[in-house]
Amino acid sequence: MTMTIRAVRTPTLADIDRAARAVAQHLERTPVAAGMPELALKLEGLQPTGSFKVRGALAALSTVDADVPVVTASAGNHALGVAFAAHVLGRRATVVTSATASPVKVAAIRRFDVDLVQVGTRYDDAERHALELAARGAHFVSPYNDPDVIAGQATIGVELAEQLPGPLTVVCGVGGGGLSAGLGLWASTRPDVRVVGVEPAASAAMAAAVAAGHQVPIEVGATLADGAAGNIEPGSVTIDLVSRYVDELLTVTEDEIRDAIRFLATRCGVIAEGAAAAPVAAVLAGRVATRGRAVAVVSGRNIAPAVLAEIVTAAGTRSA
Repeated sequence: MTMTIRAVRTPTLADIDRAARAVAQHLERTPVAAGMPELALKLEGLQPTGSFKVRGALAALSTVDADVPVVTASAGNHALGVAFAAHVLGRRATVVTSATASPVKVAAIRRFDVDLVQVGTRYDDAERHALELAARGAHFVSPYNDPDVIAGQATIGVELAEQLPGPLTVVCGVGGGGLSAGLGLWASTRPDVRVVGVEPAASAAMAAAVAAGHQVPIEVGATLADGAAGNIEPGSVTIDLVSRYVDELLTVTEDEIRDAIRFLATRCGVIAEGAAAAPVAAVLAGRVATRGRAVAVVSGRNIAPAVLAEIVTAAGTRSA
C-alpha cells in the first residue's frame, strides 16, 4: 500500500518562540545534572508523562480549535504526551499504537480519558491507521512530521540556553527526527552549539533518508530503543531539517544501549528507556566529537521495570 505524501509546512524560529510560551504555561523546566565531568544530562524523564514528547504535544494541541478532534500514532510516549495535552487543554483525542507497544506506556495512556486504538505489530501500522482516521475529519498530530511538534521539542534548546553556557554539543536520540530537527533549527542561530543525533543501529531510518535525500523504507530490527524504532513518513519535513541543521548522525548497538541504561541507573541514579539512553551510549563509546560541554538529552524514563532489572542484574552477574 502506497501512503499519500502529506503537505506539511517547515517550522520557523517564530514557531519555537510560540511553542516556548505554550509549554511554559503547563510544564516546569527540567533540570540538568552531571553524568560525568565531561557530560551533562538534560533530564526529560522528569516530565509528568515521563518523556519529552509532552512538549510537542502541548505545542501542537494548543493551536487546534477546541471543537476539533485530534488523532495521533505513537510508539507510546507521544501518545502519552497527546493524552496529557488533551486533558489539560480540554481536547478530544484518539491515540493509535501497535498491539506490541510497550505495556508500561499503554497502561499509562489508559489512565487518561482518550480513545486508545491498538493496530498491527509495528509503529508503521499504527501510523497508517491514524492517517486513515484523520482523513475522516480529525486533525492528525504526527509525533515528528508536524511543525508545531518540532517547535515544541525545540524548547529543550531554549531551556538549555538558559541553563548551560556555550559552547555546547547537544546529543539527542533520533527516531522520526522531531527532536533532532527541532534542536537543529534552534541551534541554527547559535554558532556555539553543535547538534549530534543518535539512532539505534537496528533502526537507522533517518540516516538512510538523509543519505538518499528522501525517505526510503528500511527493515526495522528488534531494539531496546522502541521509541526510536520504525520507518519515517514519506515526505517528512524532518528529513530536510536534519540534513541541514544536525551536524552528525551516529548509530549505537544494542549492547551499547544496554550499557548506557546500566550506567545511568547505577552511576547517575537516572532511569532511562532505550531511546533515551542512546545519546549517552554514543558518548560512552567515544563516538561524539564535542565542541565545549557535551549535554545528552535523556528523553524518557518509560522502561518496563523487569527490563531495567534484567539489564542491571545481568551486569552484576558478569562482574561477580
